[in-house]
Amino acid sequence: MRAVVFDEFGGPEVLHLGEVPEPEAGPGQVRVRVQAVGVNAFDGKVRSGAMEAVFTTPLPAVPGLEVAGLVDQVGAGVTGVATGDRVAGPAGRGAAELAVLDVWAQVPVGLDAPQAAALPVVAETSRRALRLLDLKPGETLLVHGASGGVGGLATQLAVAAGVRVIGTASPVNQERVAGYGATPTTYGDGLVDRIRALTPTVDAVLDTAGSGVLPDSIELRGGTDRVLTLADPAAHALGVQFSEGSEHSAEALADLLDQVVRGAVSVPVAKVLPLAEAARAQSIVDDGHAGGKVVLVP
Repeated sequence: MRAVVFDEFGGPEVLHLGEVPEPEAGPGQVRVRVQAVGVNAFDGKVRSGAMEAVFTTPLPAVPGLEVAGLVDQVGAGVTGVATGDRVAGPAGRGAAELAVLDVWAQVPVGLDAPQAAALPVVAETSRRALRLLDLKPGETLLVHGASGGVGGLATQLAVAAGVRVIGTASPVNQERVAGYGATPTTYGDGLVDRIRALTPTVDAVLDTAGSGVLPDSIELRGGTDRVLTLADPAAHALGVQFSEGSEHSAEALADLLDQVVRGAVSVPVAKVLPLAEAARAQSIVDDGHAGGKVVLVP
């Protein structure tokens, strides 16, 4: 089958289409014919080799952490799903024509494949981050990258829980962050002063951008306690918690899919590109100014 492959670490240019063996659904799994693949900043960090200090990636590798598609093979012991069903879920090698899922949820009517594929990672990551930060109503949370997929959803969920959120984003995305119910501000030089002008206290910091903001975050928080990054490998040297791994839940994903189709929360899809343009897609995400999720379609 066709898949996006990289044989060495480097820039987006190392990505290319190649032929890889078809996966098979094992016990408790389903295989889907992929209709859309979400592209995440984490994909680029793995591809570049930046995450090798945290965990190793055997080469050649296929990126793609989330997909939506049609079930075409059901593993032993699986119930409640049949071939032809539309599902979405996390995938280890999703940027391909076929992918195997351990966790999935039915895609509701009214949600297309690109939108559904944009949700599994942000659903799990944003909820895990907020749980680790243990926020209480009335506290103030600083979110770096609040207009992105994970940052944007975490912002919306925190605001819904009664947390005051200050979100950093590029100038063109300030209105989006405000629409999520947060107080927007720009990143870059002078960040500490801008945040201090908005609030006397930062109770917790969530870094979804991985763009070198941890020293400023520690200064604003007054220490490393309740400073969490999802994307900056410098965390370990600075004594900041780096949240890795995943705790995917079919029930939580189904709930988010329902919330999105009802309009209760928003995870915008900024661009949909063909699988052959994986390098361009990761370049857009690497740049950090996509303005929403980037999705590939085979």
